[in-house]
Amino acid sequence: MGGGYSTREVSELIGLRPAQVRHYVRRELLRPIRGGRNEFRFTFQDVVLLRTAKGLLDAKVSTRKAYKVLLKLQGELNRVKSLAALRIFADGSNVVIREENQVWDVESGQGHLDFSVRELANNVASLANRHFILAQEADELNSDEWYNVGLDLEEVDPEKAPEAYRRALALNPKSADAHVNLGRLLQLKGDLKRAKQHYKLALESSPDHQLAFYNMGTVFDELDEVDSAAEYYRRAPAVPDAHFNLARICETRGDEVSALRHMREYRQLLDID
Repeated sequence: MGGGYSTREVSELIGLRPAQVRHYVRRELLRPIRGGRNEFRFTFQDVVLLRTAKGLLDAKVSTRKAYKVLLKLQGELNRVKSLAALRIFADGSNVVIREENQVWDVESGQGHLDFSVRELANNVASLANRHFILAQEADELNSDEWYNVGLDLEEVDPEKAPEAYRRALALNPKSADAHVNLGRLLQLKGDLKRAKQHYKLALESSPDHQLAFYNMGTVFDELDEVDSAAEYYRRAPAVPDAHFNLARICETRGDEVSALRHMREYRQLLDID
């Protein structure tokens, strides 16, 4: 163990046979990591996709059309900031994803599909917490494994995720990703000072870490230090929201040309027509 959920755990949670779960791996819809015994370990996003697959199967959607829908859904889920905030349901001939005030249509066949990812997250939380407790008791995980436990907890029990990241950093103080994720969780709680410290440590370990640059920019944005925010955003050109925020800043300064350029970059990175 060291992050992720086993084939057996996922199959019992979703109601699919283990062979059906492995089928989606063979089709490369899912790309689970391998555990210490070379077993599959699935992420929470994988669980969401499999829950959708189960709904499509139950709705008698054809295999070909279901795979097409799931492939597109996979791309949409990669853009979502909080999977647990989603609701996925069928609306006529479309599968629809709803996140707060945003709605996406995902091409589908006729059928009934309607579930809240938050409800699914609550079910997964018991698994994640069990893994967390076992990991604490065994005290055998390395830094990367504790980081993966933190990722699992973020979507289903975010209050416990910081502890997993702190354990990862205790074993490897130069884990840039752990610093970035811990900093982001601190920032969400309003602790901007410590968030900045972790982003700074991430950049010391990984000077080109674009998420660290972007997140540092958001801290300065919150502090209304717009010049500093823009400087950090410019150093994160691969992060779509960095361009979105730069477009906003340029627009407030009356620089319409730069604002349009950054919005174009934002849309291209998200592959929005």
